Amino acid sequence: MKLVLGSGSPRRKELLAGLGFTFEIRTKETDESFSNEMPVEEVPVYLAKKKAMALQLELANDEVLICADTVVILNGEILGKPSSREEAIQMLKTLSEQTHVVITGVFILNKEFEKQFSDRTEVTFGKLSLSEIENYIDRHKPYDKAGSYGVQEWMGYAKVVHMIGTYTNVMGLPTNKVYNALSTILNKKQN
Repeated sequence: MKLVLGSGSPRRKELLAGLGFTFEIRTKETDESFSNEMPVEEVPVYLAKKKAMALQLELANDEVLICADTVVILNGEILGKPSSREEAIQMLKTLSEQTHVVITGVFILNKEFEKQFSDRTEVTFGKLSLSEIENYIDRHKPYDKAGSYGVQEWMGYAKVVHMIGTYTNVMGLPTNKVYNALSTILNKKQN
């Protein structure tokens, strides 16, 4: 069985490699829109499935594809990737001294099966001053990150005061759940 990671995220690549798996990376531009009627908690799995379906036809019989999508939710609203410095500043201002939810949806498939799941982590930030926000954005350029921050950077080191759930989920891949899912798939293939 050959693993394919359907993501260009350096964090997902690092996390999957950290599990000890060998894999190749394959990506395809995918429309990441979703209905405003969809419950926000369902959006990550929906988007992960869209990414997987875009790559499905390119899979060989012995390949297993893993796709994921992470969203940051504050007060029932999704904070996506910021499109500008100003938007990133505004997002981080709203996250200051607040608890938000990070959900990563995962979709795993090959020619014979598919499995989907998500993981949820609550993250509480301490107070963020405007100068801290601007300095963080200028140093780390979090324009490819949901909610305008990476937990594995200064923001996570200095400003996360409480977390309920897994750290790797906030980074973009719930490694324990992914490992268990892949182990189950491997065991089925060997039996």
